[in-house]
Amino acid sequence: MAAKSSLSSNDIRRHRPLTPLRVFRGLICILVLILTAFMMIIFCGFPSAIIFRLLSIHYSRKATSFFFGAWLALWPFLFEKINKTKVVFSGETVPARERVLLIANHRTEVDWMYLWDLALRKGCHRYIKYILKSSLMKLPVFGWGFHIMEFISVERRWEVDEKNMHKMLSTFKDPRDPLWLALFPEGTDFTEQKCIRSQKYATENGLPILKNVLLPKTKGFCACLEDLRRSLDAVYDVTIGYKHQCPTFLDNVFGVDPSEVHIHVRRIPTDDIPTSEEEAAAWLMNTFQLKDQLLSNFYSQGHFPHQGTEAELSTAKCLVNAVAVIALTSTTTYFTIFSSIWFKVYMSLSCAYLTSATYFNVRPRPVLGFVKALFTRKVSEY
Repeated sequence: MAAKSSLSSNDIRRHRPLTPLRVFRGLICILVLILTAFMMIIFCGFPSAIIFRLLSIHYSRKATSFFFGAWLALWPFLFEKINKTKVVFSGETVPARERVLLIANHRTEVDWMYLWDLALRKGCHRYIKYILKSSLMKLPVFGWGFHIMEFISVERRWEVDEKNMHKMLSTFKDPRDPLWLALFPEGTDFTEQKCIRSQKYATENGLPILKNVLLPKTKGFCACLEDLRRSLDAVYDVTIGYKHQCPTFLDNVFGVDPSEVHIHVRRIPTDDIPTSEEEAAAWLMNTFQLKDQLLSNFYSQGHFPHQGTEAELSTAKCLVNAVAVIALTSTTTYFTIFSSIWFKVYMSLSCAYLTSATYFNVRPRPVLGFVKALFTRKVSEY
């Protein structure tokens, strides 16, 4: 930890000041992101994820990923082009369009957002799904989006989460559906206090003493492998480091931190990961030992090995996407305010449905599939 403190203290002078211009720009950006999210959910997400799903889960996901992929691409545009945050990739260059389970360290509350920067470069940002704590599903507007994009919510108590996780994972097995399933095995973001508690637990139970990450929880990882192994191409081991201090969500919005985000990627074919739960858990523990050492080197050297594995984002493509999303949002907003009352009725009903569906974690089943299952059941009874 001394190396980490040294890096922060040496570079803290490079922290970008929170100027009135940055505050104004940040407020405009977050307003645009919230408004575009709301309109995309109501006018694109509801038809694609709810109505289309009554006909086909596969085509519902294709339509949903198309619209929400455009919105998710706004975040890397904000981070890299507007806020000028430098994102440095290192490690292995991974193929595009693989079906993967992605495991990452959890340094701060915004780690998951920077995974979009990697996914966007691989054309998979629209297919990324997260396993996240259930309280995030209660966020206004964004919680609806998480539900539509089929994020898996957990209470972080296995006796409560096991049934729901297996239920959700069972719907991700179709190899026709691209998938990046992101998991943070530590279960919570890293702090010095949590690290001390983790080290104490490790000492009492004969486990590795880790300095830069917490001991990983293995149940969720093993469940993902158990249910999806046959349909996955690989596991991506992602390690994230920040210069010159870890950002909060508002730091990202206002562009004051971080100055650099370093993302190290290691690709492991699923065949190389043990099949038994005990051996897979030991593999995960060993992986986090490697992460711990990798982060120690990062904090002392200022970078991960083998940098420069990914190209810069295209500014032109980012601008075209942003203009398209804002134009669509402006159009739907105009018709909602100034056009027929039926737009307002549709919006009200959509909001009511999404609120209840997100709260109770329910999704419609395809009508044809339901009828077929019912018919098969009746036939078997006779």
